[in-house]
Amino acid sequence: MTPSLPPLLKLQDITRIFETPSGPFAALRAVSCEIASQELVAVVGKSGSGKSTLIHMMTGIDRPSHGEVMVAGTAVHALPEGELARWRGRNVGVVFQFFQLLPTLTVLENVVLPMDFCATHPVRQRRAYALSLLDRVGVADQAHKLPLALSGGQQQRVAIARALANDPPLLVADEPTGNLDVRTSESVWQLFRELARAGKTVVVVTHDRDVARMMTRIITLSDGTIVSDTGGTPSPRHEAAHA
Repeated sequence: MTPSLPPLLKLQDITRIFETPSGPFAALRAVSCEIASQELVAVVGKSGSGKSTLIHMMTGIDRPSHGEVMVAGTAVHALPEGELARWRGRNVGVVFQFFQLLPTLTVLENVVLPMDFCATHPVRQRRAYALSLLDRVGVADQAHKLPLALSGGQQQRVAIARALANDPPLLVADEPTGNLDVRTSESVWQLFRELARAGKTVVVVTHDRDVARMMTRIITLSDGTIVSDTGGTPSPRHEAAHA
């Protein structure tokens, strides 16, 4: 029997408390889960359930008040600020709902930028590699245009190419199709499925449960806790709670 591989992502007893005018607010409450390589995971829940806070923990955009975040063996919660941005640039691709492409750079330049920041490819190879990524997501013919000349679906595909620029093992997307029409959204979801089959771990926040059912696993949050984890590698804490 082949031994199981260690999880790519492990959250252990994650709590995130924010100070508010009315007192402390716990956006996450002792959340634990493990996500393996090549999983395609949807994170769902109502507004305010903790979805965005959870992916901010996964990506190192924010730090937990308590608990541990491990990605590919790195203790992300313990990284010094000076190392965190470079670690994230090499290990996590983030896709935002509103694309966040730099409007004064061409599509090609937007994809090259993360390589320049992290020096992950030889300088002379970066533009060619960026073009190959744009071709992979189906927008290579838009490479020399500015982002605002593209449709929303095309901009989202460019954002995905940019997230893949440093070949990270983990791709995280926050409501990536929230502003796209149904047909364009389906093409983006298909692309995520292809990336997972190609070896990426993909975690997507979505409010659309019909979309979530296309994923191999659904993690449901409510009031800062995991209330359901179906498919894939369940949270040890969630398994114990339902034993």
